[in-house]
Amino acid sequence: MKYKNLVGLILCSALFIVGFTINGNISLYFNLSGLLIVIGGSLSAALVSFRLEQLHIVTKVLSAAYRKPMMKETEIINILIDLSIRSRMEGILSLQNKENETTILFLRRALGCMIDGYKIDQIRDILNTEMYFFRLRREDSERVLRAIADYLPAFGIVGSVVGLITMIGGIGDTSVILQAIPLALTSTLYGLIFSNFLFLPFAANVKERTNQELLLQKIIMEGVISINSELNPVILKTKLESFLTPSDREIQLVSYAKIKERFNIEREQQNQARNEELDNTPLV
Repeated sequence: MKYKNLVGLILCSALFIVGFTINGNISLYFNLSGLLIVIGGSLSAALVSFRLEQLHIVTKVLSAAYRKPMMKETEIINILIDLSIRSRMEGILSLQNKENETTILFLRRALGCMIDGYKIDQIRDILNTEMYFFRLRREDSERVLRAIADYLPAFGIVGSVVGLITMIGGIGDTSVILQAIPLALTSTLYGLIFSNFLFLPFAANVKERTNQELLLQKIIMEGVISINSELNPVILKTKLESFLTPSDREIQLVSYAKIKERFNIEREQQNQARNEELDNTPLV
């Protein structure tokens, strides 16, 4: 997680906890029975709904999302431009060493297809298929997280119902009622907090990271195909910068002098003025 995000999370979580402590003792919000009902019930529902391997994949995706930093688009573009220059100077086969050095699996696969001599249409088809199933796998992980987020409030209500049943069964006994009231109220609280404070944000983070990685993969695919087509590195840089936001682009605007020189604007204006002058000259 980025440093700024972590600082913001700590500050906002502190405000969230302070809201619980202003009007009472924070120990009133802890209830072991309600916590066990909500967590145990939600995990049981998840195990019934999904394979254990799928849940393990979700934990790995979450761990990578918060622990492994992603490369920026500009870094990927610089790598591709470097590869383009290398391929023009030393040939396509010189990229084989670079293929083993890079840590981006998608880029390694793209370079491998290019080095093995695949045609452009074949490379595009293979990489598009790779991107499609990558998106499907990530959507499965997001679906699991959102399903667990839906289970949590439901089992919070289950805990509240258990507390109400205990209260009804203890009518006439004040001690039983006092013990059941925290269970009836805190279970719903736990379900809402775990759902909206943890699992829904987890799912949103996975979706956001997936979109970012798909953008990087699209840049890599277009870059590798352009390198295979022996596109000029300068043109390649201009093409790949189209994926960036205007603030991330390092573009020097062409001066008006160069535009006039390129399109002969001044010469055309002079010719037009000369023609108008001849047209207005009276005949003798």
